[in-house]
Amino acid sequence: MKRLPDTELEVMKALWATGPDTPRSLLEERLAPFGWASNTVNTYLSRLADKGFVAVCREGKSNLYTALVDQEEYQAFDSRAVLERLYGSPRNFVAALARDGMRRDELEELRALLDQLNGGQSQ
Repeated sequence: MKRLPDTELEVMKALWATGPDTPRSLLEERLAPFGWASNTVNTYLSRLADKGFVAVCREGKSNLYTALVDQEEYQAFDSRAVLERLYGSPRNFVAALARDGMRRDELEELRALLDQLNGGQSQ
């Protein structure tokens, strides 16, 4: 999997929100706030299909689009890629957050999450 440019990610977000077999008209409606021309949306959809992120199914004179990559799967991949590129490790990331001054409630939320991921055992 590869990281998506922000524009293609916005198209994927629209697809994830609308579900499988999304007609082009609904996608363009969802993406209208970006002010992209129809050809631009088509270019992004073609790129996403070429990358294996989107399936295209012809129905009559129009296409239906389905995300082939799950949103949570992509977010996990993208988060890890950003973390590794910018911080090298989760420890370095948390240390950077702590240096900038995390609030006590944020630290407690993080501790609870770590405990949960660790099977409820504190280290």
